[in-house]
Amino acid sequence: MIVFVFGLPGTGKSFFASRLAKMIDASYLNSDMLRKELFAERTYSNHEKKVVYDTILGKAKEVIAKGQNLVLDATFHKKETRDTFMKQLSDQDEVFYIRIHSVESTIKERLKKSRPYSEADFEVYKLIRQQWEPFNEPHLVLESTNNNIEEMLLKAGQYLGWKNDTGTDK
Repeated sequence: MIVFVFGLPGTGKSFFASRLAKMIDASYLNSDMLRKELFAERTYSNHEKKVVYDTILGKAKEVIAKGQNLVLDATFHKKETRDTFMKQLSDQDEVFYIRIHSVESTIKERLKKSRPYSEADFEVYKLIRQQWEPFNEPHLVLESTNNNIEEMLLKAGQYLGWKNDTGTDK
């Protein structure tokens, strides 16, 4: 199973995606973590984004080759990037898409706080929002607030048809 978790900076993607990966016993690939590993100074330039997404795709193929579930965590704001991933990973039986959304006032507050892997601030959010290209594939949209992670995980589990170790719905 591959789960794409995508959305604008500050929506709570990584907070959600990391917990979803634990819940479904999946490997977790995060664009911000990789960007920090790859670049001493991060600029969010087009070249930098391409290197990050190419690296994620390569690592995703390695995880899939091992037969592991995978959660991919990135903005995936460009159609071309999403199409590349879909084409390269199209032989997978179970591919799901979850877009994380939040109200702008919450995003603005979140982006003022220091985060371990991302320096994206409100200006980066506005830039990526401006560059956002519509996603037309079937997908789940989850609204992120500051206190609804359990509800989000429950809805995601239902969407994924996830079962716990006893074979019953979690």
